[in-house]
Amino acid sequence: MADQEDVRRIALALPDTREAEDHFAFSVANKGKQKGFLWAWKERVDPRKPRVPRPDVLSIRVPDRLEKEALLGSDPDTFFTEPHYNGVPAVLVRLARIGLEELEELIVDAWRCQEPRALVAAYDRAELP
Repeated sequence: MADQEDVRRIALALPDTREAEDHFAFSVANKGKQKGFLWAWKERVDPRKPRVPRPDVLSIRVPDRLEKEALLGSDPDTFFTEPHYNGVPAVLVRLARIGLEELEELIVDAWRCQEPRALVAAYDRAELP
């Protein structure tokens, strides 16, 4: 079972990662802009009110539609989506249902989607035994 502290620890261990100051979200600088790769899901509880952050659910970037569909089909109790995310390369993850190893893999993959290629390549070279 994972929680936001696990997410924070894993994300901030990745090069060039920044945590947002005003909400639970992480991004990297790419071409002069911050590119988000994971954030707390905001649920629409009441259609007339703003979305409400859910600390137990993570929105996480995925490489493409195929990866999104594969995750959604692999374990619907852990991975899900909502209409707001139609066409968005991201899945929603119930933190209480995911193991730390799988969470770390998802976070690193999400980071790879947004980090400049040269920095990903340098990270890969440094990670090899």
